[in-house]
Amino acid sequence: MIRHFLTPLLCSAIITFFIGPAALADDPSVGATKRGNPAFFEKHAAFLKRANQGPVGVVFIGDSITQGWGKFPEIWEKAWVKYDPANFGIGGDRTQHVIWRIEEGELDEISPKVAVLMIGTNNTLDDSAKDIARANRKIVSMIQDKLPNTKILLLAVFPRGPRSMRGGVADPWEMRMDKIRAINADMAKLDNGSSIRFLDLGPKFT
Repeated sequence: MIRHFLTPLLCSAIITFFIGPAALADDPSVGATKRGNPAFFEKHAAFLKRANQGPVGVVFIGDSITQGWGKFPEIWEKAWVKYDPANFGIGGDRTQHVIWRIEEGELDEISPKVAVLMIGTNNTLDDSAKDIARANRKIVSMIQDKLPNTKILLLAVFPRGPRSMRGGVADPWEMRMDKIRAINADMAKLDNGSSIRFLDLGPKFT
């Protein structure tokens, strides 16, 4: 239901695009890091293969929220197929994993009109809002370097609510929401009205 509701908003933002580097620190959110599980490398290999299979008009980059479009093929088909989409989302990814994936060539063979980026929620348990925002800025810069003619739709980190984590430990969601608000406030400053646009869908959830 949520994706049915949000799809028109994303479509509108992407259609608008079709028509119309910071210093590294030692914090993990900004550095390039690969994950140890085989599924991560399988996905990465699949993305490289997709990049060589034909034109990509819009690329979606992110974590499980982005990957989750695959669970709704009828929506994906109706809303996005006409734009030659590529879904480069991997569940569990953090900013550092997206940085690694870009460094390892996921954007090298494509020239989309639009790149849709949403990443950072999985960092909010361990990393500071400042570091996560810096990592997002780095990713945006990397996309610009790799795809200078591509417009970027930067999506705000979605809000979080109470839930239990593994082992029954309560998720400190209020602390994470404080970080998310700070991250989104920083990312909103990247919106230049043309090549980078920021879109916050959070109010639709709260």
